[in-house]
Amino acid sequence: MLFSSAIFLFLFLPFFLLIYYLLPKRFHNAFLFAASLCFYAWGEGPVVLVLLLSALINYIAGRLIEQGRRRAGLWLSLAGSLSLLFYYKYANFFVDSVLGVAKAFTLPVPAGLALTHIALPIGISFYTFQGISYTLDIYWGRIKANRSFLDYGTYVAMFPHQIAGPIVRYADIAPELADRTTTIEKFGIGAERFILGLAKKVLLANTFASLADTIFNAPPDTYPTATAWLGIVGYSLQIYFDFSGYSDMAIGLGKMVGFDFKENFNYPYVARSIQDFWRRWHISLSSWFRDYVYIPLGGNRASKMRTYRNLLIVFFVTGLWHGASWNFIIWGLYHGLFLLIERAGLGKRLERLWPPVAHAYTILAVLVGWVFFRTETLPEAIHFLQKMLGLGGQPTAMMAYPPSYFLNAELIVSLLIGFVLATPVYPYFQRGWERLVARLVSIHILLNSIYVVGLFGLFVLAVMYLAADTYNPFIYFRF
Repeated sequence: MLFSSAIFLFLFLPFFLLIYYLLPKRFHNAFLFAASLCFYAWGEGPVVLVLLLSALINYIAGRLIEQGRRRAGLWLSLAGSLSLLFYYKYANFFVDSVLGVAKAFTLPVPAGLALTHIALPIGISFYTFQGISYTLDIYWGRIKANRSFLDYGTYVAMFPHQIAGPIVRYADIAPELADRTTTIEKFGIGAERFILGLAKKVLLANTFASLADTIFNAPPDTYPTATAWLGIVGYSLQIYFDFSGYSDMAIGLGKMVGFDFKENFNYPYVARSIQDFWRRWHISLSSWFRDYVYIPLGGNRASKMRTYRNLLIVFFVTGLWHGASWNFIIWGLYHGLFLLIERAGLGKRLERLWPPVAHAYTILAVLVGWVFFRTETLPEAIHFLQKMLGLGGQPTAMMAYPPSYFLNAELIVSLLIGFVLATPVYPYFQRGWERLVARLVSIHILLNSIYVVGLFGLFVLAVMYLAADTYNPFIYFRF
């Protein structure tokens, strides 16, 4: 069930909120847990049992660690969680890779190695990492294990962050699991954040998705170099507004039921280095890898070579986390290589450069990286990059997809809005509006009413787009 689907917006969410606020406070966690399982089972069916099994493994592991059986608990968590993740997400990839190598080098293939397709449970990468961070924090003495499986299960299964993040750490919401309050003001902030995220997803990301999908799925000889650049720019905006929009909706829903999730994006396309980009992009994931992989490996406390090794390991795993594909691994190592080069000295030079030059370098590096992320295979990525460089051969005389095929008024306006909203313009507008309301006390009710009507209008517009267009993909569901 998508947050941007009619079934969620007009059936699940209203009934959930109505019942949630009618129930006594002591039943809130139980109802949130049950509703979240229903939310997950709506599209996944019995695969919800995988989520429950993962939660049970880490709940038991946490209790074992706190009871003094530290190594047993830690190994149960790591082996159990990662086994589920490997089987459902990477088993097909592993078998296909072995068969591919055997075929390439004419090696004998073990009998029975072929594997039927295993369906990927939605969100397994997210709830696996949440469970591991929970047990590691107990092991390191940062938090206490939760004695209630109901409370812990609510944390893992909570539908606002369950399917596509952000990756919420137990330590960040433990007090709210035990006791939380919601006010009209907090609920209103949550509703505002949800509507803004919905608008990002429906009005912008879906528009850019249609553009990017058409270009990336077209044969290379049907479009010129300019169209290839239009395609990768469209995809870069699609993935940002898709994922950040979904994170906004998750953060908003969390506030509506009393939880404060941390921010997951901080305008990554204004970054002036790849290091800066990763401080701003998918913050909950990059900080997870920093705290639970990079620092335990030694971080930057040892020699330069050890630091470089640690960076490459982290970004190899980062790529693999995003999907069972060599292209994702290449994408991760590509970013890791840039971080290594910047740490070796380029980063200090970028700080001294004229900011637009450093920004152009970062955007170009990110755009090239997105080609590996978007394409299915390495040959497809290479062909698309060749096209971007004008090396992919000349298109046919009767091009199917010149830039003019796509650049209608709607797309041009969407691109302009996308470019603007990818920068910190909205926070400036919001702060300016708040100052205006504070100064004009006599008409603050009118001004606030105007803002609320504007938000409602944005919601109605998003719903109208949903009703008129069945194209409503979501990128991160495959992770």
